[in-house]
Amino acid sequence: MAISARRSATLALAHALSAAERGLPVIPLSANKLPALRSPHRAQPAPTRCRGECGLPGHGVHDATTDPAAVRALFAAAPWATGYGIACGRPSHHLIGVDLDVKPSPTDTGTVAPTDSTAELRHLALEHLFTLPPTVTVLTPSGGRHLWLTGPPDVVVPNSASRLAPGIDIRGAGGYLVGPGSVTARGAYRLAPDTAHLAPAPCPRALLDLIAPPAPPPRAHHPGHADPRRGQGLIHFVLTAHEGQRNTRLFWAACRAYESGLGDCLTEALTTAAVRTGLPEHEARATIDSAARLTPHRMTGPTSGQPPEQPRN
Repeated sequence: MAISARRSATLALAHALSAAERGLPVIPLSANKLPALRSPHRAQPAPTRCRGECGLPGHGVHDATTDPAAVRALFAAAPWATGYGIACGRPSHHLIGVDLDVKPSPTDTGTVAPTDSTAELRHLALEHLFTLPPTVTVLTPSGGRHLWLTGPPDVVVPNSASRLAPGIDIRGAGGYLVGPGSVTARGAYRLAPDTAHLAPAPCPRALLDLIAPPAPPPRAHHPGHADPRRGQGLIHFVLTAHEGQRNTRLFWAACRAYESGLGDCLTEALTTAAVRTGLPEHEARATIDSAARLTPHRMTGPTSGQPPEQPRN
């Protein structure tokens, strides 16, 4: 077992260095697909918004680098790493990941069937008149696929889960893809043989318009109405999330906070609440940042009254 673990770690470093040579920023991942290095600020009593400014490793996707010496240092600090992550949205490729999942979903008859995310993507392509070009495709241990696309440098693509269509997740700015050659608890990630020679293809404009909504109008400030006590219900809503609900509940609560003018003053409290439910801090902050970018900031609105009945992750 020890020999196998050492071999997986050696291969992970080799694959990560190869990706970094091609301009893809990488970080070491554990067998659970999470960043292998823990935050250097985890013992601090209050959450910190450090994204690597302290100079120490352990800031998740913010550690991602293409510098070979820095890559070796990260893996040396995490000898248990069996895989690597590739940061999305970063120069020079500005990578966008289209994650076609095969998670089971309930049917009208009460049974459970796999989600046909590939068919969903084909339907979107027909409906919105775009064609996906041949591109790098990574096969996942669960039977899913990751399609690699590139975006323009001036467009921020947020992360999303099943927002585009059932079973289709998008990995954008602040997210990462598990790199081919990584070994996880569920198996290995590998390149589809017919795409190994390809470079990531540009994302079709029609698809880009679907996954990168236009920037919201400038924030309206309402200092007279920003009563932090109004945010306690949103914090409680995040705290009571179960696994499978955490990201969606946090995103919903952050959107409501920004709509009501409380976004900035509730950011830390919402982050702390999400971390208490088990969501990684870097993921919680990325979700809140996405809500800040995508929410039209207003004091009232038709969706600001009640939480969703059945949040989905």
